Amino acid sequence: MIFFGIVLDQLVKWAVIKNIALAEQKNGLKHVVSLTNLHNDGAAWSILEGQQWFFIVITIVAVAAATWFLIRNLEKNWYAFGLSLIISGALGNFIDRARHGYVVDMFQLDFINFPIFNVADILLTIGFVVLFIGILTDKDENGN
Repeated sequence: MIFFGIVLDQLVKWAVIKNIALAEQKNGLKHVVSLTNLHNDGAAWSILEGQQWFFIVITIVAVAAATWFLIRNLEKNWYAFGLSLIISGALGNFIDRARHGYVVDMFQLDFINFPIFNVADILLTIGFVVLFIGILTDKDENGN
């Protein structure tokens, strides 16, 4: 699962770099989503722009913690699935930061002012939602 998420993220980023010029926008689903080749050296809305060292350190810590929790909770499907998505998304963006010094983003929502994002961001978001559902539906040792 983790490997598949990383490969999917990197393939989409590669296709965007090869087929869309930097800052060029291509129509996708009209009035819904466009494709844009954006190099983001910050977080959403370019927050902490240029602080790659910060993102690299945070990613290493987050992936280590998520991996530890994944190993401890492999029998809990919601946890395992959510943590796998989180790890693959974090590593997808980490690879970009290590290789390029920025993250390649491409999906631009045309109907709302929202940061341009990528597959890794989608994996992270879905992973956190799934993990949250797992935590909410988890029962303690006493069955309560």
